[in-house]
Amino acid sequence: QVQLQESGGGSVQAGGSLRLSCASKLNKDRSWCMAWFRQAQGKEREEVAGIYTGGGGGYYADSVKDRFAISRDNSKNTMYLQMNSLKPEDTAMYYCAASTRWWSCQSDFEARAQSEYTFWGQGTQVTVSS
Repeated sequence: QVQLQESGGGSVQAGGSLRLSCASKLNKDRSWCMAWFRQAQGKEREEVAGIYTGGGGGYYADSVKDRFAISRDNSKNTMYLQMNSLKPEDTAMYYCAASTRWWSCQSDFEARAQSEYTFWGQGTQVTVSS
């Protein structure tokens, strides 16, 4: 059973915006560390944003800071990634992921092994043209 499902990807011109959604079937009564990753063709998968479902703001990679915003709607069990001022280098497959290690969600952002994310979505493609 698919626990995480991304949507909202597409093609956009540079400077445009997209909002990705990650619908979760995980138990919303427990805490999770959620994150967005992306993988460009020929490159390693990188973590771009994270958020703790129990509260607080998001955490961002330098490459997307001030352009992307992560949020969650716990009532809908859905996480979002608002992407503004998109650049061609943002072109990638975007994945959402969930880890049970919620207590280190912020402290281990970008440092956590990707294997510690137990659940992954199937990805949604974002293509930004110049």
